[in-house]
Formats: sequence, C-alpha cells, structure tokens
Amino acid sequence: MNDAITEQSIQNHLVKLAALREAIAQVIVGQRDVVEQLLIGLLAGGHCLLEGVPGLGKTLLVRSLGQALALDFHRIQFTPDLMPSDIVGTEILEEDHGTGKRYFKFQQGPVFTNLLLADELNRTPPKTQSALLEAMQERTISYAGVTHVLPKPFFVLATQNPLEQAGTYPLPEAQLDRFLLHIRVDYPDEAEERAILAQTTGSAGADIAAVMDGEEVIALQKLTREVHIGDDVLGWITRLVRASRPQASAVQAVRDWVRWGAGPRAGQSLVLAAKARALIHGRLAATREDVAALAAPVLRHRLLLSFAAEAEQRSSDDVVAVLLESVPFAA
Repeated sequence: MNDAITEQSIQNHLVKLAALREAIAQVIVGQRDVVEQLLIGLLAGGHCLLEGVPGLGKTLLVRSLGQALALDFHRIQFTPDLMPSDIVGTEILEEDHGTGKRYFKFQQGPVFTNLLLADELNRTPPKTQSALLEAMQERTISYAGVTHVLPKPFFVLATQNPLEQAGTYPLPEAQLDRFLLHIRVDYPDEAEERAILAQTTGSAGADIAAVMDGEEVIALQKLTREVHIGDDVLGWITRLVRASRPQASAVQAVRDWVRWGAGPRAGQSLVLAAKARALIHGRLAATREDVAALAAPVLRHRLLLSFAAEAEQRSSDDVVAVLLESVPFAA
C-alpha cells in the first residue's frame, strides 16, 4: 500500500462511498446490484453498458449518479441520423473583429464532459458509434490533426434495448470490448415496484445532494489500484479468461458453445473490477468472491457464442457459470 495513503484517508473515502450509495437510493428504488456495478465501473475507471427494457430507470439512474457526484453531465440520444460531429464537435468559421481575419475554431461536442450518457447506443450507424472509440479508450479526441484531451474523470454509460432490434446496429466486438462491464437491468420485485409507484406518482420529488466531486473520484480510482490481489486470485482470473477460448479450453461446454473467447483486456477488467468491489465492501484485498460476483458482467459481452449455443438457447451467462464451476481455484 502506498505510504501516502493513510488509514484515516481510507476511512474518509469509504464514508464518501457509503454516502454516495445512500444519495442514489433516495431516487432509485432497489437495483442494488446495478448501482454497485456502476460504482465499480466508476472506481475502476471503466465504462459501463446497461441493457434493459424501457421503463426500468436506466436514464434516471445515470442522472442521479451525475448529481450525486457533482460532475459535468451530458446526455446524447443516439438516433439513425446522428453524425460523428454531433458527438465530438466540429470546426466553425469565426472572424476577428479587430483585424477582419477569419479562422477556424474547434467547437467541442457533448463528449467533452465527465459523465456521458449514450442513450440507446445501438440505434446509430457504426460510423457514429466508432466516434466514441477513441474517447473511451484514449480519453482524447483527434480532429483536423489536433488532439484534444477529455476532462478527468471521464466515464461513459451507454444503454441499449434488448427487445426492439429492428432498425438497430449491433455494437461491433471492438467497441463492446471497450466497456468494462455489461450490466443487465432486470424488472424489480413486487415490493420494489410498489415502492416505485408510491414514490414517483406524488407531488414531491427527491433532491439529490452532491456528496463527491471529481478530485475525490480520481483519488478513489487511485486507491482502487492500490487494493491488494493475491497471486492465487490473479492466477484464477488468468485461468478463467484463458479457459473461455475454445481453441485452448479443456471445458467441453466452452468448446461446444463458444466461437471466440475473451482477450487479455477481460483479465485486466476483472482484476480492476474485483479490486473496486473489495473497496466498496470496505476491504483492501480482493477475494475469490469478488471475482465470482463480477465474472458475468465482465465476460458476457466478450464471448461470441456458436450456432450450437443458440440452438440450445444457451447464453454467455451460462458459459460463465460453467467456467466458474469447472476452472479450479488452485493451480
């Protein structure tokens, strides 16, 4: 652990994290796992893809997170006619009133923010989707030969609807791999749904107070990387990722159901996500339970299933479950 990180500073960070979860809970009923995974993505410095049917509060959740973090927040509604310049920005012609000379000035697009909600990302063509690739990976935008650095922290939360696939453009594997976590948003249970009805149909709305700023988020991201992960856990993550590749896997289900497995970035993502989960739960060391809890969100969008899996109605989550059961923890 870094000497500059004191026990008191760690406790202060953990108190802030608890306050952040409480602030979001004032607006979002239930969805504890979804909220936790969003915070894991934030602490790990990665982006998240939220998938769920309309009306489950995905957009409200992201807005609430932005308010509680006191970060600059922009929302882009992705549509078939959206252009890359609508995201990254464009050059406009301006005139110096003193000299009369004209010059081009770069007008920043909505991607220049801390928290970007890419709503229904799969409704825009690949050309526009790819405009986010550099921003998500490099945290920069290149335009007309000039590289523009995005603000820190920079966090993309994208949503997509799994039902209405007509007129959509499925995200290519290269862009899917940019997301640290693929988060499934499910229906609430009966008690939660009743609470949602009571909370959202009255005259009073909950106000979210900002509990954390950008500098504190960056400090938490640095602290996350300082969380310890043992060689045994690191070895298990390596074996899990390698076992997801049918060419080298000893797991029969993987050879039957998977065409292409996860790459090294999946292992990096799983390590960082496990560290972030440990920190959220007040621990300074990642455990096997952290890895098991996040294996599906990290791997589900990085596995390309075979026709046999589709015929048997198997999902990537089924593959992950088999991997967790079949790959031994000890080498």
